[in-house]
Amino acid sequence: ENIIRIGSAGAIHPDLKLRNLVFGQGACTNSNFAHQFGMPGTIAPICSYDLLEKAVSKAKELGYTYKVGNILSSDTFYDDGAGSAVWGKMGVLAVEMESAALYLNAARAGKKALCICTISDHLLTGEELSSEERQNSFHEMMVLALEIA
Repeated sequence: ENIIRIGSAGAIHPDLKLRNLVFGQGACTNSNFAHQFGMPGTIAPICSYDLLEKAVSKAKELGYTYKVGNILSSDTFYDDGAGSAVWGKMGVLAVEMESAALYLNAARAGKKALCICTISDHLLTGEELSSEERQNSFHEMMVLALEIA
């Protein structure tokens, strides 16, 4: 009944730091994924409020650093970065590739979904974690996902 995606994301908000957690309240996208559902308009992919509330409560209890807000699900992994600045000016926190499709599929199936990301790269500052750091320092989001599942 609960679908929780954990993974990395690139920060496009100046207040985020490497290893911060981001809870995707909504998922903006540059994808055409939703068109397959034949909606007569544009649907805004959002998470389950129930799962989000549990994640925030548990993160506070565990003393984790996090932000809640919109994230961008992009079709492209590498681009020139110009688009990220525009999304960031609109308050979008981070970019990844799965949350919009996850939220849309969960809505269609009547399930609850939440995307929990750890910041691995900062598109504004150029900072990034090494592959070893990513492998060994993402435990907070894993613990959190298991606690709220």
